[in-house]
Amino acid sequence: LFRLILFLGMSSIVAPSILSADFGNLSNDISMLNTSKADWIHIDVMDGHFVPNISFGMPVIDFINSLSKKPLDINLMISKPERYIENFLKYNTKVLTVHLEASKHLHRTIQHIKSNGVMAGVAINPHTDVNNLSEIITDLDLVCLMSVNPGFGGQKFIENSLNKVKKLKKMILSKNSKCKIQVDGGVNILNAGQLVKNGTDVLVAGNFIFKSDTPKENINSLKKI
Repeated sequence: LFRLILFLGMSSIVAPSILSADFGNLSNDISMLNTSKADWIHIDVMDGHFVPNISFGMPVIDFINSLSKKPLDINLMISKPERYIENFLKYNTKVLTVHLEASKHLHRTIQHIKSNGVMAGVAINPHTDVNNLSEIITDLDLVCLMSVNPGFGGQKFIENSLNKVKKLKKMILSKNSKCKIQVDGGVNILNAGQLVKNGTDVLVAGNFIFKSDTPKENINSLKKI
């Protein structure tokens, strides 16, 4: 009963994706997040190689970090991410995530991140089976399930992602891992309830927040799930 009460008292972690922000008024959007109930600021770093798009470089992240009162949740959508780990550890980084598909020596990279006191995450693309994480799940603090094909914001949620959440949650419990499940891509109020019900801990939302006339209210609606 005590565990049930604790569970009912918890709310989802909400990490607005800055990729959908207005970069002409980025300081305004960050100020909005600072005064909102958002937990983290999610940052997708894209290199135009691992994914077919380039997002932004270090100067923009320097700017975000300087203004943000929220910790950063950074997803490196880049080839050979191990080359740049140190660059992203210097920020107020809560989570640093690398892609399974881009990391040749994944365990070494995860240990490098964790040794600096930062949560280590691994992201997997929609086509990647969660069973590929079975040998490392106990070393991870977070798994980011991409529920759209990475590279661009504003895409439609891939419905099979719900089954992947269920499958991953079962693996986490069977391995006695403390890993959190994050879902990124097309998340909104219509699917967030099912995601949380099936085991999602962290909701990443972009357009649902930044393209709304009521971004704080939309953040609140996700927090209440």
